[in-house]
Amino acid sequence: MPLQDDLSAIQRNLDDLVRGLASVEPQVGHTLDMRRVRTDADHLRESLALLRETTRGAAGSGRQDIVQVPDAPYDRSLWSDAEEEGLGARDRHAP
Repeated sequence: MPLQDDLSAIQRNLDDLVRGLASVEPQVGHTLDMRRVRTDADHLRESLALLRETTRGAAGSGRQDIVQVPDAPYDRSLWSDAEEEGLGARDRHAP
């Protein structure tokens, strides 16, 4: 699964980033910029977790459902109250 391998590599890099931030924070201090970077890193971790969940679900199914479209004509009653796009209703005229 190359996709899962890529996502795991991204997770490891994010973990390295968080560890790096933890080692830099005592030197930089608890500034607004440091909090912003930490918050961004946390958002990335949350987003990656959501991405992993969605790709796991999509990869697990393995296939998409195929919708069969019949060759027979549609029932005309389906379109009885429909308007032609750009042409308006049948009983009205263009200005």
